[in-house]
Amino acid sequence: MASRPIVEVAVDSVEAAEMAWTLGADRIELCQALEVGGLTPSPGLIDAVVTRARGPVFAMIRPRPGDFLVTADDLAVMVADVANSTASGCAGVVVGALLPNREIDGPSVARLVAAAGSLPITCHRAFDLSAKPMVAVARLIELGVKRVLTAGGAGTAFEGRKQIAKIVDRAGPRLTVIAGGGVTSDHVVELVRQTRVGEIHLSGSYQVRAGQSTGFGMNTVANPARLMRVIEAIDREFGRREHAT
Repeated sequence: MASRPIVEVAVDSVEAAEMAWTLGADRIELCQALEVGGLTPSPGLIDAVVTRARGPVFAMIRPRPGDFLVTADDLAVMVADVANSTASGCAGVVVGALLPNREIDGPSVARLVAAAGSLPITCHRAFDLSAKPMVAVARLIELGVKRVLTAGGAGTAFEGRKQIAKIVDRAGPRLTVIAGGGVTSDHVVELVRQTRVGEIHLSGSYQVRAGQSTGFGMNTVANPARLMRVIEAIDREFGRREHAT
């Protein structure tokens, strides 16, 4: 029987973080602006979530939406945000940087690993845009990155499950592979079994358009039903893990 996977939940609000802890998340990936793939959370949001945390909080370090090419100014901002996340009590940080040829930007990632000190680094789904994923795995290991989030280069992790399994084989024990992207209760058990990942990742929020009379853009809304179904499916198959309440 496969081991029970760790469940990491991406959230961009205090409400969604509280919901995720209550439903049994093992770890939070804290972002802002999930509608653009997640950006660096504000210091205020980090403080609010870390203060109430019932488990580890990893902070997304991404200063802008769009591509994952990192300029000198971007890198300076990211290094400062890593320092703030460390000082605020985050248990890890989540980063990603590519070169124009779609290889891992080793110098930028190395700077971020150094800035994080003893905190573990996760490479986010910028990895899925790398031109040579198996080369990218080796490079991340060399740089000291501890985790990589991937959908196997596909639209969803389940669609990319065969590639994820290959990444797991290539990573071995030196790099933890997190399967993420469109994870649902319908396929999460098969995803874990077929890929042999020890961790999965899904969002704990969704976006709705703000009322025209009260705001602009999108509002973040916690999504307990989806998360509850995924965790229930995992509990049925792999056994229940006890969490703090």
